Amino acid sequence: MDNTEENAIEIHGDEEIIEVIDLNESEPGPDDLADDLEDVDFEDPGNADDEGWETEDEMEAEQDDSELTFSKHTGSVFCVSLDPATNSLVVTGGEDDKAYVWRVSDGEVVLECTGHKDSVTCAVFSHDSSLVATGDMSGMIKVWRVETKEEIWSFEVGDLEWLEWHPCAPVLLAGTDDGNVWMWKIPAGDCKTFQSPGCQATSGKVLPDGKRAVVGYEDGTVRVWDLKQGNAIHVVKGQDGHQGALTCLACNKDGSLVLSGSVDGCAKLINTTTGKVVGVFSVEGGKAKGSKDDEDSNSVESVGFCNILPLIAVAYLDGTLAIYDVSSQVLRHRCQHEAGIVHLQWEESSSVVSTCSLGRAHGAGRSQRHGCPGTTATWNPGLPSTASLGEQPSHALTIPSPPSIILANTLHHPWRRLQHGSSTTTPNYFFLRLLVADLCGDGAALPYR
Repeated sequence: MDNTEENAIEIHGDEEIIEVIDLNESEPGPDDLADDLEDVDFEDPGNADDEGWETEDEMEAEQDDSELTFSKHTGSVFCVSLDPATNSLVVTGGEDDKAYVWRVSDGEVVLECTGHKDSVTCAVFSHDSSLVATGDMSGMIKVWRVETKEEIWSFEVGDLEWLEWHPCAPVLLAGTDDGNVWMWKIPAGDCKTFQSPGCQATSGKVLPDGKRAVVGYEDGTVRVWDLKQGNAIHVVKGQDGHQGALTCLACNKDGSLVLSGSVDGCAKLINTTTGKVVGVFSVEGGKAKGSKDDEDSNSVESVGFCNILPLIAVAYLDGTLAIYDVSSQVLRHRCQHEAGIVHLQWEESSSVVSTCSLGRAHGAGRSQRHGCPGTTATWNPGLPSTASLGEQPSHALTIPSPPSIILANTLHHPWRRLQHGSSTTTPNYFFLRLLVADLCGDGAALPYR
């Protein structure tokens, strides 16, 4: 039998020869290997399956939607506020015991506020933007005149919780850790105190009439104070009050209603004329997302009223933004974030609400504890409930910095965005220009548009 017959291969059924490999008894040499590699199709590393990993390029090119970064602070930025008169100036305070007043347009420093003894946690403009008040954790409060760039008044209280200017006069209010609320005429310094049982005055709001102030306390009590007489007009406590510390307060345009939020997971609507609770709002579940402690409730972190529609917004620690109808007290929209919301802001003259959340993981391999970018989202709950924007954000912004951020007032400046299906940009007046401060990161403050 010849070699052909010996090497013959018997094929059965539908079998077929795909490839004939010539077996060579000698070891392949370098030249042979090089020839073999010529036919290998190497994939672009950028298209490789990196799930769970972050490439060097991705780490260097994190998404950053800011139009300007202010980086004068040498530590974390704890507070931020826009001037209400022109929306052209910003004041930020930080861990470096300083506050800066700077321009939104180019980041140029207008005033450096020094002399504080601890981290500056409160920084706010007066109603006409002529004055800036800054306060640190130790209780040192300073007031600065923006035009002359000089300190015109200072005072020291106990551990400071909040600062709030009167809506139409140079009068400053402050809440402290010992439960007192202070009120001063600036720069004369005439003082009045509003005393309450020894628990923190955690939040405060001067009502639009300028005659009353609402203050929330650590024990869940809400008090409405007469600023002239110095007495509490109404006290909401016990079953009517919250079952935990107050975290936030907001009032409607005429001051007839106040919305309070608490660590107990509830928001309460209070009639400021009668002192009665007229509505209670909470989302089902009651526990914060990722909570390990059964006692941890889904804290309300921020609340707000819409100025043009009878709507309120309540932001929760589990990332839920709930929009309620004030009249019927029915949940109208529920917008879910990937992480807890730290602040919300309604646009002044539309039904758009913007939120700041703790951030979201940029990829499966990124540590949520150390590297989540902060995220802001814009929602339009004023649309019919069948509209897609009712439950989805109109726009989202991301900053490549650690997570906790605070949203300041809105700048009345139209956004520009691509029309759906079009390559042209058109003004979009539903969008806002926002100012965001990094609460626990690299000391940057970022204006957005």
